[in-house]
Amino acid sequence: MMRARLLSAFVLLGALGATTTGCRTDSTNIQAWGSKSQGPRKLVAVLTHDKYPTDLRIEAALMLVSMKPRGGRRIGIQGTDEQPGLIDALAQMQPASRTAIVARLVPKLQTEMLKPLPAAQAGVAVADATIPYKDAAFAILTHDDGALLTDEGLRKGLKATLATWAATNFADRLDDTSQMFGMEQVLRELKADGVRSLPDLIVPGASKIDRMSQLIADFGDDATKAKASEKLVTVALEVNSAKWIEQKAGVVEAANKASKRNPAPEQFKAQLAQYQEEELTHVLTSMKKVGGKPAVTFLLGFAQDKTQSEKRRQAALAALQGNLDKKDTSHAQAVLAIAGASDTPDPVRDLALARVGELPRPLVIDKLYDLFKDPNWKVRQVAAQLVLKMSETPQLPEFFTNLGKADNMTITEALRYGALLSGMKGTPTPAEVAEKYAASGHPVQNRLAALGYYYTVGTAADVGKVSGYTSDKTATPKCKADAKDCDWKCEVQGEKGPETKEVSTLGEFVEYCVKPAMEKNKAAK
Repeated sequence: MMRARLLSAFVLLGALGATTTGCRTDSTNIQAWGSKSQGPRKLVAVLTHDKYPTDLRIEAALMLVSMKPRGGRRIGIQGTDEQPGLIDALAQMQPASRTAIVARLVPKLQTEMLKPLPAAQAGVAVADATIPYKDAAFAILTHDDGALLTDEGLRKGLKATLATWAATNFADRLDDTSQMFGMEQVLRELKADGVRSLPDLIVPGASKIDRMSQLIADFGDDATKAKASEKLVTVALEVNSAKWIEQKAGVVEAANKASKRNPAPEQFKAQLAQYQEEELTHVLTSMKKVGGKPAVTFLLGFAQDKTQSEKRRQAALAALQGNLDKKDTSHAQAVLAIAGASDTPDPVRDLALARVGELPRPLVIDKLYDLFKDPNWKVRQVAAQLVLKMSETPQLPEFFTNLGKADNMTITEALRYGALLSGMKGTPTPAEVAEKYAASGHPVQNRLAALGYYYTVGTAADVGKVSGYTSDKTATPKCKADAKDCDWKCEVQGEKGPETKEVSTLGEFVEYCVKPAMEKNKAAK
């Protein structure tokens, strides 16, 4: 309210001044006022008084836009608490008068926005003189939900100019802190129209590819995202090439000289490889943001390529997160092939199985059960965990059927499967399933997993449900000779403190592992 009263007073003062001095005000005055402390007040008076020629009023408006910031604030556009700027002045004008001024002003702002940037002088960048015109244009477009610019044709044209401005010198303008409205704020307003031309900027060697990709992911339409996806594949192929290594050798060599490093040839080669890997990872991360068929096809092929390093294959699989087509069987087959290959490194396999976990159960369940036969127990464990996470208790019979055929089961598996069983939904309840499969008559693998349920959620009150198994002499599975982390052992509290007990039977598993855990669970409650 105070702001409005002040503004009305200034406009009235301007009107009174116009009565006596309007005939003497000309372009020379407008130019002079641009650098004066009271300049904004006088320029607003000219802008808002309809007795001045329209051309002079437009010139006053442009002078307000171009005024240098004071105290970090563009007072010509934003005004201050004591005096209005361009936007408040326009807002207080009568609609008919404002519409006439805006119709003439907006094309002038567009012209200024599209002027080419001057070349850097002596290697020093020159300030972007188009920014205040962009800020004024955006403020007019968005102020009070667009109330200052009601002509739809003008609005459409101004949005197109803002989009062109944003795509020009994108990297520098993105980070230019002198703007009233940052690039992301502008593009958020323009939405799909604002980012439509950004894919053309995604080329090998371009900067800010990651930021462009995020903006396209946030605001782009399907066609824009598809084009960006294609462009990112082109960049990835370039970065992963021998040509790229050759081009960057000089950069790395210069960095070594600047740091007074003198690496041996093999060390220099390793530096280049690391540099390439880091740059490629950045591109793959951008692919994750944008997605799209071209990127997904590339990432799947890259992840399956055994000539690529383990880290690069991991990066490709990580970039596929959330981007696989849940209806495309070829996507499922690709990640399952990686997970099931005997020569897949464990970290790569883990990520492949994580991607499998994002796919619909019917598409992958049979292949996951096939992995129960893998000689590496860790492969089976990850696959089994996925099966349990994507299943409900009515589907557990098929899980136990496959688990009962698994060789070399470990104590880690028994405890982990039991823990996952405890959180499952459906009828019968997890407790009923555990009681059923813990009983004799089932394969020992199933019984151990079911007893693992009590290890996780059982309490002292439930000890009676498992005590009868302490004398069970059924042998626990044997680990393969070369298996890692497979020992059947549990730590118990002895007379002299903690001691490790070998677990060779199901009864010992209950006595040394399950019952002590149940008693601790009671103590914890």
